[in-house]
Amino acid sequence: MTQQLIFQSRLVAILRLDDLSAAAQIADTLIGAGIRALEFTLTNPESPSVIKSIRETNPAIRDGNAVIGLGSVRSLKEAKIAIDFGAQFLVSPILSVPIIEYCKQNKVAVCPGAFTPTEIALAWDAGADIIKVFPARALGPSYIRDVLAPMPYLKLMPTGGVDLKNIAQYLEAGAVAVGIGGQLLDPIALQNKDWNTVAKVAQQYVAACQMELTDECK
Repeated sequence: MTQQLIFQSRLVAILRLDDLSAAAQIADTLIGAGIRALEFTLTNPESPSVIKSIRETNPAIRDGNAVIGLGSVRSLKEAKIAIDFGAQFLVSPILSVPIIEYCKQNKVAVCPGAFTPTEIALAWDAGADIIKVFPARALGPSYIRDVLAPMPYLKLMPTGGVDLKNIAQYLEAGAVAVGIGGQLLDPIALQNKDWNTVAKVAQQYVAACQMELTDECK
């Protein structure tokens, strides 16, 4: 289910926040705007307990219409914490085979990070569900197309430097999804709890991904 929601929406919202006091409201706003996959990151140690609470209380997540996961997972210990707290998918900035294997054993979707074609291939062979191509900022959409040319079966999710100006290019290049972080949440809007602005920006990204899906179906 997790992979299908990501494939359908083609968007993972990366929530790298120093302050998680409004995490539930942020999740409600983003999901209400149409985002279906939320990734809170372990750069804030409170993230595991936050995703546990949101998974238990958010209606869309409880009903299977959205999923919540933990990102910046860098060790097997952190992977165990993430799954213990109910993460429905794990995202890592690195390629760690033990993390992938542990997620597969526990039937939790895993998105390891990889940069080179060799790393990407190793991640896929180890059982990755989606491969986070990171940092994509230094690579660009043509890199995704070039990697997929000899390995079209890969499920790639470029992350880092993806925004409204280039999102269509990444999807046209063959990415199954994109990871959107800092561009998605305006710090001033968050500070002011301006949920209308947060929702409007999220809706723009959702529409950009869905527009590409619509074009492909024509």
